[in-house]
Amino acid sequence: MTSYAASTARAEMSELRRLKSLLPPELQSWVLVEVATAVNPPLITSEEIGRDEVEIQIDMPKWDQLAIDQRNLLFWHEVGQVQADTIPRDGWEMAALAIGLGGAVGELWVQDGLLLLLAVGLSGFAGWRLFQKNNGDKLTQEAIAADERAIQLATRFGYSLPNAYKSLGSALKTLIEQTPKKNLRSRYERRLAALKKSAQKAKSEQQQAGRSPRTQQQNSYDYDY
Repeated sequence: MTSYAASTARAEMSELRRLKSLLPPELQSWVLVEVATAVNPPLITSEEIGRDEVEIQIDMPKWDQLAIDQRNLLFWHEVGQVQADTIPRDGWEMAALAIGLGGAVGELWVQDGLLLLLAVGLSGFAGWRLFQKNNGDKLTQEAIAADERAIQLATRFGYSLPNAYKSLGSALKTLIEQTPKKNLRSRYERRLAALKKSAQKAKSEQQQAGRSPRTQQQNSYDYDY
């Protein structure tokens, strides 16, 4: 049992070092890659751990079930979120909402109209900010933009453009198959649909860049996944 645990720990450390090497040089000094320790964590996520540091957290048991190319593109997707500064953050909104609601109840008791109005206004503003942060369409669009950055990073690290699209498309298909939650699965499906459109656009641009008809025919399925 001890030998198995030690072997697992070595494998996890090796994978973390490998992923760290996939970070762009400009991120390596302040982006950490660690094993997720939460109960039932997402496959991969990021969070701020300090004013100048971000930690990418991996659920290793789920992660190990994916192919290397799938892992790479999902990792670069997360890196894309970090680059765009769209990772989730613990904000002041929940605290303000609680204070506002508590204040409203208190002012109802003492019947102070002005303070009641201020408390209700604080609650309303905090609730609106929470809605904005958790809006499904906004989160999906941010994820789609991060997918585009993942493709760019993949080509920067030596992937051909078709293989980058294939690997990310394959990863999204796997996530769709493995995700029971309808809202999250729908987000993956929308990302996959957007990726297919992007792949077709990239394919068309390459074909218009001067390929011969014969070469176009030979590579007509380069972007399929």
